[in-house]
Amino acid sequence: MNKIRQYLNTFVLTRGFLIALLASAFIYLAWWGLSTPLLTTFLAIVALFLLLKSTPKVWFWSGFFIGILWFWWIGLSFNHYHMPWAIPLVILLIALGYGLLFLAIAQVAHRVTAKLPTSISPPIHSLIRLLIKSMGLLVLSYIHPFGFDWFKPELMFQESYLGTQKWQFAVILLGVALTHWRHCSIYLLLLGIAYQPTILSTRIPPKDITILSTKTPVSQKWDTTLQPAQFAILLDHIDQAIANHQRIIILPESVFPRFINQTPTLLTKLQERAEKITIVTGGLYWDGKVPRNSTYIFSHSHITVANKVLLVPFGESNPLPDFLSDWVNEVFYDGAVDYQASSHVVDYRIDGVVYRNAICFEATSELLYQGSPKQMIVLSNNGWFVPSTEPTLQRLLLQYYSRKYHTTIYHAVNMSPSYLLQEGRVIWRE
Repeated sequence: MNKIRQYLNTFVLTRGFLIALLASAFIYLAWWGLSTPLLTTFLAIVALFLLLKSTPKVWFWSGFFIGILWFWWIGLSFNHYHMPWAIPLVILLIALGYGLLFLAIAQVAHRVTAKLPTSISPPIHSLIRLLIKSMGLLVLSYIHPFGFDWFKPELMFQESYLGTQKWQFAVILLGVALTHWRHCSIYLLLLGIAYQPTILSTRIPPKDITILSTKTPVSQKWDTTLQPAQFAILLDHIDQAIANHQRIIILPESVFPRFINQTPTLLTKLQERAEKITIVTGGLYWDGKVPRNSTYIFSHSHITVANKVLLVPFGESNPLPDFLSDWVNEVFYDGAVDYQASSHVVDYRIDGVVYRNAICFEATSELLYQGSPKQMIVLSNNGWFVPSTEPTLQRLLLQYYSRKYHTTIYHAVNMSPSYLLQEGRVIWRE
């Protein structure tokens, strides 16, 4: 009980919460449209400075509150499964998970230095402890619980003056650690090495590509009685794009929540319009055995189907062992069958240009950027998590990968604005 009381110390809780606020500020500033490079840079550096000099107890609470502030929205999806009681439980589990990860880093740092020979001076002890903590933060972005890889500490600098590549984050951590160690701010000059000049795109948004946003709530999306009217509106959008002499129209993920290849009437309507415009749309695919979340590309008389490679943990595929997975699906998802993932990343061509296929969650994974694709079309449905910071965090992650791999990203979204990214910058937004 005495040990628990130490973790519930007011100072420890307050300091941990303050660090988490500073480390999460970039998300909320971007969400409110208040993000500026100077402010974002300052807040992120202060967060790292306070964290590196803190005790393991503070590290636990920093990770705990960061887990909440970054990912509280994950629990919102349970509303759509009529399980609102699960929302606080999910948020608590996420917070505990990240709290324990942060605690492990700090504990390793303190225990390693505690076992160093007494001949090593206290200042060197302190430096080694700071460097181990810094290494822990570098490694954190490689830890993906259940395949979920949205936590990248370096993302704090996405809209700052500093870069987000690993070597740049390492330089930032080194500069902050040395500043704390020597109590001398001159070491912050090292951060200049990590300076990331803004790359101004020389390209203008293509005027012959329509990136469509839709506003269909999840509660209505799967209601078969409402789908005819929804489909009519989508077909009207395609007709309007044709009237405006558009070359391509991109629609969001599963915007046609049907097995399109098994729905002849809808298939025919899309094929007819594809004689005048290339249609890239989300839909479901049934191969006779398992369902797939897919992208359909209708171009003239040709139809290409690109299936999703990385499925959402628990949302589309249960990452638990089979004996637990079957029970969870039966109890929580009415016995629904998991989607099947494609075994390989899919590229397709439109008018001679190669595009990497990505559907929502997978677009925020390093795997989809193998080979540094020049163009990527991403289809998303953010209806599960709105209103929340999820669309903002998703955009920041896509900007991170767009900058890192020099990939132009066309992102069509349901229930949040669509946009176009080049070199990590938003060059068009609905």
